[in-house]
Amino acid sequence: MEIDFDHFMKVDMRVGRIMAVDTFPEAHKPAWKLTLDFGPQIGTKRSSAQITSYTRDELLGTLVVAVVNFPPRQIGPFMSEVLVLGALDPQLGVVLLRPDQEAEVGSRIG
Repeated sequence: MEIDFDHFMKVDMRVGRIMAVDTFPEAHKPAWKLTLDFGPQIGTKRSSAQITSYTRDELLGTLVVAVVNFPPRQIGPFMSEVLVLGALDPQLGVVLLRPDQEAEVGSRIG
């Protein structure tokens, strides 16, 4: 399905830094509970992310790309506020989309 550029621009993707990684034993599929910093304009948001091919240490402090303007979604007892983006690889699982250099948190992806 094709969309036009105006529809694409409605998706607000931003650079965020993972500040906390917590276990999520209540999740039906293995997942981490993440706390992400998107800078002063957006603030701190939380996400449930099925990126368990990454360890806590690999995730802490790293930059990722996330959609910040989807409505919050209840995942079991946890409210997920943003969608962390990744490529879905059949062999590797989710491969995170991340800036290849240090980028300012909150930077818009376009």
